[in-house]
Amino acid sequence: MSDPLALYPALATVQPPVTALGPAAGPLTVPAGTVLFDEAQPCQGFPLVLEGEVKVSRHSSDGRSLELYRVVPGELCLVSSACLFRSQPLSAHGVATRLTTLLLIPPPVFDRWLESPAFRNDVLGLFAERMADLTGLIDAVAFHRLDQRLAAALLGRGQDLAITHQQLADELGTVREIITRLLRRFEREGWVALAREHIHIRDSAALRVLAAHLPG
Repeated sequence: MSDPLALYPALATVQPPVTALGPAAGPLTVPAGTVLFDEAQPCQGFPLVLEGEVKVSRHSSDGRSLELYRVVPGELCLVSSACLFRSQPLSAHGVATRLTTLLLIPPPVFDRWLESPAFRNDVLGLFAERMADLTGLIDAVAFHRLDQRLAAALLGRGQDLAITHQQLADELGTVREIITRLLRRFEREGWVALAREHIHIRDSAALRVLAAHLPG
């Protein structure tokens, strides 16, 4: 297991120290697909990812999902920190994408850690970084054509993608039927070949041309 202080150097100055938290804070290891927190629920603690990855998403009443960001070792979770800052329910859903090990810092300890300037600056810096990311996401959802965004999403994953239409829809914040329609159009153009839970890229250059129309 990774050393928390190596991943999160600001923890070197916090009180109580990580080593004094005891088994209640973990480490906790969970398999892929484990829901770590959910929308409208109280925050049970502040997660520090030591290994693996957590995907944070928003869900709509009609079942659609929009990925906001992912938390990997050494990064902090904006939704959890905002919930603890404001003492309000969580505004998003967090799920482990693969085998994940994390510490779950109790809310009272998180409050005490904020008294450390180094840790507080890390958390405030997180807000600035995630705000920039989310602003870009809002721009993409509101202003970019979905076919361009889909083309961009297919690139950079190799020639053969083991991915479902639903997974792409979740990633892009839309519904499966629209993704399927666009992929079939791409297939007619000769850009991709479709199979069950598999997409083969036949013309990545054409996809790059389409994706290049996304504003930088």
